Amino acid sequence: MKLGYHLGYWSSGPPADALEVIRTAEELGFDSVWTAEGYGSDALTPLAWWGAATSRVKLGTNIVQMSARTPTAVGMTAQTLDHLSGGRFILGLGASGPQVVEGWYGQPYPRPLARTREYIDIVRKVVARKEPVTYDGDFFQLPLHGGTGLGKPLKSTLHPLREEIPIYLAAEGPKNVALSAEICDGWLPLFFSPKSDGFYRAALAEGFARPGARRTPGEFEVAASVPVIVHEDVEAAAALIKPSLALYIGGMGAKTVNFHHDVFARMGYEDVADKVQDLYLAGRKAEATAAIPTSLVEDTALIGPPEKIRDELARWEETVVTTLLLRGDAATLRAVAPILS
Repeated sequence: MKLGYHLGYWSSGPPADALEVIRTAEELGFDSVWTAEGYGSDALTPLAWWGAATSRVKLGTNIVQMSARTPTAVGMTAQTLDHLSGGRFILGLGASGPQVVEGWYGQPYPRPLARTREYIDIVRKVVARKEPVTYDGDFFQLPLHGGTGLGKPLKSTLHPLREEIPIYLAAEGPKNVALSAEICDGWLPLFFSPKSDGFYRAALAEGFARPGARRTPGEFEVAASVPVIVHEDVEAAAALIKPSLALYIGGMGAKTVNFHHDVFARMGYEDVADKVQDLYLAGRKAEATAAIPTSLVEDTALIGPPEKIRDELARWEETVVTTLLLRGDAATLRAVAPILS
């Protein structure tokens, strides 16, 4: 498996050591560097700013939220970053969830899979620049229906460096995972576990089997964000990850719609996920964190002494994952790289 570095999105401000870590990742031979966005820092500006200090590593977004920008705007940005990086850009897209889509962006959330299909169709048309872009979909129309009547089909003035830029889709549910295999070049899972490999293989296989599927399994990339903490005390390492898991399981979504909660329920932790969610939504965050067993952390992360991590890595190497996306500072990357290489 290849290694990547996931910078993620910022908390209250930009991480002071981001440039050092990205340069370290490239120095260590990492394949890719990724950024993210929630409802604070965006994914594209940091990638361009810090990515300018690199020369080899691929630069990806994990993820750009589709509701934040029109598909033509994303196509323009993808072309621009691809030129600036010399053809190293990977466009990672995701639908996010209704709380962010409707609460932050003021956009409708229903039918996210159908909306995603149209969105990616348009992005590819913009990047390819074969002809003026027209589209007559349920969600997007170019030119716009019912406007002034003055809109006309346009073609990007920018000539593409590559007529096809890789597009990866962030997905957690089986239908969305299948969609990634059908229309994209890669999948960006969150909270992947080797225990769930069979479930995701089946979802991907469904997508690959659809007429007109874009890639074969051997051509398809799966870049999974996996926490890795080298520590002699497994419980201490798990304790560093549990607060983040409590946030996602308990608070990243509504009571009735939380895709992260559903991932862990499918993994066999439904009772735990329900308890964590109830506690978190009641404001009892410390108790929610304490309710997460270390076994759940170990199912979705690589933690503990180096020899333990090496042994457990074998399970990951047998999965659909092609790239492990790591988090941490420069020292963490230097410590982890020899273990995972």
